[in-house]
Amino acid sequence: MTARQQLIDTHCHLDLDPLAGQVEAVLTRAREAGVTHCLTIGTTVAASRANIAIARTHPAVRAAVGVHPNEADTVTDETLAEIEALSRDAAVAAIGEVGLDFYRESASPGNQARALRGFVAISRRRNLPLLIHCRNAYDALLALLRSEGGAMRGVIHCASGPPQFIEGALALGFHVSFAGNITFPSAEALRALVPLVPDDRLLIETDAPFLAPQPVRGKPNEPAYVAHTAAALARLRGVSVEALGAMTSANAQRLFGFNGARRGSV
Repeated sequence: MTARQQLIDTHCHLDLDPLAGQVEAVLTRAREAGVTHCLTIGTTVAASRANIAIARTHPAVRAAVGVHPNEADTVTDETLAEIEALSRDAAVAAIGEVGLDFYRESASPGNQARALRGFVAISRRRNLPLLIHCRNAYDALLALLRSEGGAMRGVIHCASGPPQFIEGALALGFHVSFAGNITFPSAEALRALVPLVPDDRLLIETDAPFLAPQPVRGKPNEPAYVAHTAAALARLRGVSVEALGAMTSANAQRLFGFNGARRGSV
């Protein structure tokens, strides 16, 4: 990677092992790889608090607060109120990750839908983008979001699903983010989604410590490895990695406000 390349990892979990025990080293390696900012993501109330603590001590790291759909059976009105209170912290840039997951079946579809509606309401009250997780629930997710009415602001994280799902999410106003699995040899269907996303809606992520890209597959993922995803997307879109980085970074800055009051570098 050259010094001209600047990248933003819009979805990682710095609170999870093995990253949690070496945040300083992880962020140093990210900086050396050209990653200027990271968004670290909450999956429970406790994880949301932990990510806020990380972001408070690293000016170019922002946090998202939310409860993963696999934990939706635990979401009560009190949980939603607590997430909304946490979202008022200056380190918070988004609500998430939230959504629907009908793959693992670890939470009932009804509870997932109820929780997601609550998080949509919080995102609108707080004017914060939503970070959406969707697995095997593509039609249900679009139907729920459409029923909420009006344009949405946020990201379909770790893009997957049929083309109609991506097109429907874009029509609602969402950005679309690709992760390291786009580099897997078997991911032809995933790579076919890339041309559907306009330049101004495209984002990149690691989902670290999960989904390490093919060149480092088998290792714990980390923000520095978003460079591999950027290189793959650049090839698919026929642009330089520098151009891809500039495009996706500008999109992330607009959506999450990385260049606002907490401007800095990792």
